[in-house]
Amino acid sequence: MSVYINQRIIEIPINLERPDLIRQIESYLKHELDISWPSVPIRLAVTKSDSRRWTCELGVSTAESLNQGPEIFKFRPCAHEDASSFNVVMLVPTGIGAMVGGHAGDATPAATLMASVCDTLITHPNVLNASDIIQIPPNALYVEGSLITQLMMGSIGLRRARNNRLLVLVQSHEESMFPNAAINSVNAARASYGLNADVVEINPKFRMISEYTPSGGAAGRIDGIEHVFDILDTKAGEYGAIAVTSVIELPRELHQNYYRLVDELVNPWGGVEAMLTHALSLRYGLPSAHAPMFESREISEMDLGVVDPRMAAEVISVAFLQCVLRGLQRSPGVSLWSEVSPASDIQSENVSCLVIPDGCIGLPTLAALANGIPVIAVRGNTNQMRNDLSILPWKANQLFQVENYLEAAGVVSSLRVGLNPWSTTRPLESAQVERVCHDGMQHTKEVSRSSVQAQL
Repeated sequence: MSVYINQRIIEIPINLERPDLIRQIESYLKHELDISWPSVPIRLAVTKSDSRRWTCELGVSTAESLNQGPEIFKFRPCAHEDASSFNVVMLVPTGIGAMVGGHAGDATPAATLMASVCDTLITHPNVLNASDIIQIPPNALYVEGSLITQLMMGSIGLRRARNNRLLVLVQSHEESMFPNAAINSVNAARASYGLNADVVEINPKFRMISEYTPSGGAAGRIDGIEHVFDILDTKAGEYGAIAVTSVIELPRELHQNYYRLVDELVNPWGGVEAMLTHALSLRYGLPSAHAPMFESREISEMDLGVVDPRMAAEVISVAFLQCVLRGLQRSPGVSLWSEVSPASDIQSENVSCLVIPDGCIGLPTLAALANGIPVIAVRGNTNQMRNDLSILPWKANQLFQVENYLEAAGVVSSLRVGLNPWSTTRPLESAQVERVCHDGMQHTKEVSRSSVQAQL
C-alpha cells in the first residue's frame, strides 16, 4: 500500500477567552473532521487568523506507524521554570517566505547573535543550512523542526551528542553524477572532519513534489515514502541520525524565476523538505534533515548569473548536502518524557524564551503562550503568515514585538539578567495603583487612573 504525505487547509473556530487553544485545535480536528489514522497530523501552521476563526495548513500522512510515535498535540505543561541557565529557541518556519532565513542559511548571522546572548541556542536546519556552507555557533543545537515542537510541547527532552552515526539515503538517478556528488560529499566529510556515516540507495519510486499553498507558502506532496521506511526499519538501532538527498520535482521555469524574483517567490524546496523530516523524526524519534538533488544535467548547468546574496550558497553547490551532514553530526538525541534526566537533558522547563518572525502561530508559539515563556516576535522578518500575535491571551510582559534581530538580542539580554526590557526605554511608564474600598459587608473595587512613579 502506497503511503503519501500532503497538505490540507482547514478552518477552525477559536475562542480566545479560553486558555486551552491547543486543546481547541486538537478537539476540532479529531471530532469535527475525524483527523485520525489513516490521516495522521505531522505539521501545523496557522496562516491567517482573527479573534474567532483560524485558517490552518495541516500536513498529514497516511502512514499507520506514525500513530505509534508522539502525537503532535500532546501537551505537558511546565512544572516550573528552571532558571539555572538561559536557553533560547529560535525558529524561522520553513516555506513561509521569511525575509531573514527564507533562502539559504541567511538567518545564520541572526542565530550567531542570539547564541552570543544565551547559554544554549536551540534552532533548526532552515536557519543554518546553506548547501556546502554551515556555521553552527559552539553553544547551538541543530534540531529538526518537529523535535523542537515536541520539546516546546513538553513531550521529549534533548540529549547532547558527541558524534552521531549517520545513515545517508541517496536517491538513485538517471544521471549518475548527482548520486556520485552526494557520495563524494559523504566521503569528503569522513576525510575532513571525521564523519561517521553509511550510505544506502533509495528507490526512485519515492517522490517529492513541490507545491504552493493558497497562503503563498511552500509545501508539497510526498509519494511512496514507504520505500524510505522499509530501509530505515531494517537498519533500526544502527544509526543516530537520518540524512536524505533526493529530487524535488518542480517546473523548470520555477528554477529560474525563483532566483530572479527573490522577494516575490517563496523558496519552493523547503516546505516539502520539512514535511519529509517531520514524518521521519516523528516515526523514528531521531534527528533528520534533507538536501535536494538536481533533477537533470540541464538544470544543473543553467547560468543564473550573480544572484541575491541570500541565494548565493545554492548556486555554488552541486550536492547541497554538506550542511546537512555537518549539522546532523552532533544533533542532539531524543529522550521521551518518561526517560528525561533533569541533570543532563534539555526539556521545556529549560526554555527561557522563543524568538520567531512576527505573525507566526504554530504549536511552539502556542506552547510558549500556555507555559508563560516569553516570546520575541521580529516584525522586520516579514513573511506570508497573516496573524496578529497581540490578540492572543498573553500574560503581562510575555510578548515582545521588536523591529529586528538586533533589538531581539537586546530583549534576550535583558531577560537573561532579570530586567524588564522596557525599563531601559523612555518615556518610562508609571506603575498603576489599584485601590480597593471596603464599606461594611459590601466590597467594591476601584482602579485609580492616577499613578506613582515606578521604583526601579
